[in-house]
Amino acid sequence: MAEFMTGLKRTNMCGDLRITDVDKEVTLFGWVQRQRDLGQLIFIDLRDRTGIVQLAFGDNTDKEIFEKASSCRSEYVLGVKGIVAERSAKNKDIPTGEIEIQVNELRILSKAQTPPFEIVDDSKTGEELRLKHRYLDLRRKPLQDNIIMRSKIAKVARDYFYENGFIEIETPMMIKSTPEGARDYLVPSRIHQGKFYALPQSPQIYKQLLMLSGFDRYIQLARCFRDEDLRADRQPEFTQIDMELSFADMDEIMDINEGLFKRLFKEVLGKDLETPFEKMTYNDAMENYGSDKPDVRFGMKIQNISHIVKDSDFGVFSSAVADGGSVRCIVAKNAASVYTRKEIDKLTEYVRGIGAKGLAFVRWVDDEPACSFKKFMKEGELENILSAVGAEKGDVVLIVADKNSVTLPVLGALRLVVAKRLDIIPDEFKFVWIVDFPFFEFDEESGQWIAMHHPFTMPREDCLQYLDSDPGKVIAKAYDLTLNGTELSSGSIRITDYELQQKMFKALKMTDEEIEAKFGFLVEAYKYGAPPHGGMGIGLDRVTMLLCGADSLRDVTAFPKVQNASELMSQCPSTVDKESLEVLGLEVKATEE
Repeated sequence: MAEFMTGLKRTNMCGDLRITDVDKEVTLFGWVQRQRDLGQLIFIDLRDRTGIVQLAFGDNTDKEIFEKASSCRSEYVLGVKGIVAERSAKNKDIPTGEIEIQVNELRILSKAQTPPFEIVDDSKTGEELRLKHRYLDLRRKPLQDNIIMRSKIAKVARDYFYENGFIEIETPMMIKSTPEGARDYLVPSRIHQGKFYALPQSPQIYKQLLMLSGFDRYIQLARCFRDEDLRADRQPEFTQIDMELSFADMDEIMDINEGLFKRLFKEVLGKDLETPFEKMTYNDAMENYGSDKPDVRFGMKIQNISHIVKDSDFGVFSSAVADGGSVRCIVAKNAASVYTRKEIDKLTEYVRGIGAKGLAFVRWVDDEPACSFKKFMKEGELENILSAVGAEKGDVVLIVADKNSVTLPVLGALRLVVAKRLDIIPDEFKFVWIVDFPFFEFDEESGQWIAMHHPFTMPREDCLQYLDSDPGKVIAKAYDLTLNGTELSSGSIRITDYELQQKMFKALKMTDEEIEAKFGFLVEAYKYGAPPHGGMGIGLDRVTMLLCGADSLRDVTAFPKVQNASELMSQCPSTVDKESLEVLGLEVKATEE
């Protein structure tokens, strides 16, 4: 039978006690990390979220308490009272290693079966098993530290925005389905059968309406939902530090957010950030890094050699340029010893897997560089290429030829793979603002121009003349904040002019019926005096992941989903009974498992 904790009131946390607490009587609660029975002596490591402390039982321990201690096993939950004493054999590996608790009262509050894996910091157990028993996995200190870090970040953010005049306002979780780039999660209505709510991909429309309502500065730690393919930095449900400001321009919004990160890094990590952050245009980011979220902690920029090889006898190069594409490369310095021919073959397979037709290369080991296309080169052409890109003996040049929509992102991804393999990415934090995004991007599937951000983004005034004639030239007042190659936030100045908003809808080929059905209430609100405003949303989970040095959002989310958007512990999503479906007016078609 488990005992009760009546009469025991915790005085300290396990990990907080130090040598200065010697002779102090304390009451602790926690889990048994391990028990060591040495016959006349028993030691128990007691663990809570603050750390571990050693409990000691010996000759002076009451016989009944000693027998209880002997029966304790891993993950038993204990309540203990005792005196802090100096340890004879000290443990320098833990903060409490100079002391132990001489126990004079012990209660076993809960017994535990042998867990399916050992609760240790550096667990070698597969992630699938740990996620199935997530409540046990969360007992491990690394995960607990991550979750605590997330809580600290949320608190600092709230404090910062409160001090800067922001008002925290909750927006609805069941909303009208509106297009925001990903599929909505839909919630069927029992009362309005055949109709659906959507879970918000973001509070976008509501926070704009709050500006129209006169709240000036809004903040919310908002839960958001997107039905899209998952990856390490993406979950179907996530938290956004969401904000909107009236009567503010891009610079003010950027300043506010730089102030937030300066405060976050100081209070959470004890690091001083230099501001202002670097600004880079979307075009420069794509041209130099092949990504709109560039990792600028290292060089290896993409270089365009189209002008050198456009008349080459190597048809792969010359035809790519003739067809309006380009030939581009990255130079991996001092990489020839790492990237053997066999390793370069692996890179070739990698780039083929992400859209390239192949990978040309120059590997300069000996006096004469090895080149995959050398037989097509006229005298002096290879030397011209190597000179132009700054390649030297010991370097590897990796080249992709195709349309720009292939060469840039492929080399951008390859650049990261190579840098990680060469271990040349410094352990530091590099923020970059990406600005001057195109308003439109061309969707080859539909053959239409679509909004790169969302249709409420304000275009730059000097670009309005191109709305009808050349949409590709329209630049948006949009901005993303990136950190070490990860997008942390996205924002924009919003359209508040009713006529301009209608014009943007038309440029996106939206009919009056579509506009009314999807955005009618927002468009109507614009008729009643809308202040200039803008905002952005910061991914709280991604910020936490980067500050913790974690590899995945799963490491900073208490109960995450896996790649197929299921949760292994509770086994959701799951089927529901026929009666529940009938109440909603729904019927599920049978599918093969």
